[in-house]
Formats: sequence, structure tokens, C-alpha cells
Amino acid sequence: MKVLVVGGAGYIGSHAVRECRRCGIQPVIFDNLSTGNALSVEGDDLIQGNLHSARDLRSTFESQAFDAVFHFAASCSVPESMENPALYYHNNVAGTLNLVDAMLAAGVHKLIFSSTAAVYGDPEETPIPEDHLKRPVNPYGESKLLVEKLLSAIAEKHPLRYIALRYFNAAGADPEGGIGEDHEQESHLIPLIFQTALGLRGTFKIFGTDYETPDGTCIRDFVHVTDIARAHLLALEKMDHLPRCAYNLGSSDGYSVQEVINEAQILSGVTIPVVEEARRDGDPPVLVASNELAGSELGWKPEHSELTEILQTAWKWHSSHPHGFGSPPESHSLGKAGSTELFGDVAVRLGLVSKSDVERALEDQRKEAATGADHKMIGMHMLEMGILSTSQLIEILKHYEQH
Repeated sequence: MKVLVVGGAGYIGSHAVRECRRCGIQPVIFDNLSTGNALSVEGDDLIQGNLHSARDLRSTFESQAFDAVFHFAASCSVPESMENPALYYHNNVAGTLNLVDAMLAAGVHKLIFSSTAAVYGDPEETPIPEDHLKRPVNPYGESKLLVEKLLSAIAEKHPLRYIALRYFNAAGADPEGGIGEDHEQESHLIPLIFQTALGLRGTFKIFGTDYETPDGTCIRDFVHVTDIARAHLLALEKMDHLPRCAYNLGSSDGYSVQEVINEAQILSGVTIPVVEEARRDGDPPVLVASNELAGSELGWKPEHSELTEILQTAWKWHSSHPHGFGSPPESHSLGKAGSTELFGDVAVRLGLVSKSDVERALEDQRKEAATGADHKMIGMHMLEMGILSTSQLIEILKHYEQH
């Protein structure tokens, strides 16, 4: 089976590409790389194209025969949608219409669409079931709800089968390492927390501490990105029997912003400096999913979505790739691309390790590479081997940044 993964070089899309490969499905990625990164799908079939180009879409569907499409491409920042709603309707609604037109013209009739919990707005019921009222409070959620309605209308008149998967808060990183969350303009909670822990940001901002929640901060349902990716394959498998449906993808457990910060501090061993800001427009106080329907009809249940595992995989990614996919490719460095001093040299110069410690870590790294394991930066090796503590790693990173 061959699947076109639209937006497959992005955060969730790239994890879905990996899950496809693990299950014997051939993924082909279509991405304009405006927010995605080619390194996240290195070695896969990548077509650089734009949903707003009829030529790009036509040539893609003419070049290969696809059994289905996974559609991840979207603008997805709530704050940005409040500032620039036209961008969200253009990219998310018009872009999807262009894609569906190209699919139908090519005779491809199966679509898994990335929707969002933002379609519900401020919920009246928690956990939120799929039949809850849909009253989005931001243009991002409104644009996704419009797409769901358009898909339903199109499917009434054309041979289109679709399933909309409403993600709650996608988080974490591939458990095997190698890919994770990397946005040029980061707005997601957990990456911002760990970037602050690593000293890449001065403070972490909490937007709103006066919500009617136990500690005054927003409560969210975090679901591991690998669990989301796996749901797409289950949806594809069940699609012939469940056309035109929507399912929540969430853990059904809610954690407040403050609780996530507390857990991240324990995991990283770093006290994270926090600044309290006013509430942001468009942020509901509580979003927690009911995932019963996805369990009973798709056979899906979250397997990696305990908050501890989410944070562990995210910390593994961010601490070994502090600059995301822009982290240097050299196996013995960790820090800003273009630096001339090696990570190990900085650690030795600061008196935190010896040269023999660096050699041990390099040898351990070479052994892992020989087994085909994903590439891991030397700083992460030294942390896992007990050569460095988390605070020492952060101290080295700070000096590396200045070099």
C-alpha cells in the first residue's frame, strides 16, 4: 500500500511516516517545507510542492498511484490565528479543497484528515465526547471545523471516504529518537519548557493563572505523537466500514500547565524560571478528551501518553537536539551550527569532564551507530552514561552558545 502524506515533513506528519514504514506501508511525502524539515524524513520519497499549486498537485497524483492520503498540512498556532485569521482560512480551508479536488480527479477516494480539539471551543462537558457542541473560540478551530463540514458535504455527492481525527495536545517525540518537535516559531508548551530548561530561553511564560482550575492554570490533555500516528493507520484499516466519521485522540487525562512544569523540573533536574502573563484570547480553560469512541470503533488506545513518558521522550529529543534539526551533524558536537570548538573540548575546558571521559562517550556513540541506532549527540551520551549531570550539560551548552 502507498500513502501520500501531505505535510509529512512536519512534526506529526514525520512521526506518521515512521509509523507507516514500521507497518509495511510505503509513504510518499508532499510538503512545501515552510514549517516542515526535510531532515525529519531523510531517506524517504519527498516531493516539495504546495497545496495552492494545481500543477504541483496534478503532477504528484499523475506520477504515482496512491491508495489513500494522510492530510497533516495546516497552519496550527492559536495565537497566530487570532492575529491573522485570513491566513488560516486560506491555508487550512482552501488548501484542503485543492487537495480533495486533485484526489477525486486522480481517483483517490480515501482521506485521513488532521482535525483538532479546538473545534469544541469552551466545553460544557468534560471529558469531551465527539457529539459535543462545536463552538470554536479561535480562527484555527473554526477553520478545521469548516473543513470537516466541507468534507461531509463533498462526500454526499462524490465517492470520498474520510475520517477526521481530532487531536488534543500532541506532544513527545519518537521513542527511538532521531525526530521530534522543531518549530521555527515555537508556541507549544512542552518544547518551550525544555528550551527554557536548556537555557535557550530566559524564562517560560504562563499565560493565565486565574482560571477556575485547581492551580489557576489551563488544563490540557496531552497525547503522544506516536499514538496519534498509529491512529491514522487504524483509521485507514477501518475506513471501509466507518466512512465519514470523526474521532477524538486524547489520553482522557488532564494536566495543568503548572503540573507539566513541575514534572519537567523533576525530570530535567533544572529549576525553570517562570513569568506569569495575562490570559491569551482563544485559550479555553480545560480541554480533556473522551476517547471511548476511538477505542470501541478504531481499536485505538494511547500506549505512550502517560505524562512521564511524553516528557521523557521530549527531553531526550530536546536535550540531544537543542537546536532541533539545526543541531550540528558532527557526532562529537552539541550546540550551534557553525561553532568551531567541539562540545567535548568545551566540557574539558570547563573542568567538568576529562579527555578520557570524552573518548569513552565517543566510543559508546560509535558502538550504538554500528548497531543502526538513531544518531545521538555526544552530550546526550555523556548524560545517559552518568559522566555529566543535567545541570552540567546545560552549563556546557551555555558556554558552547557563546563560543
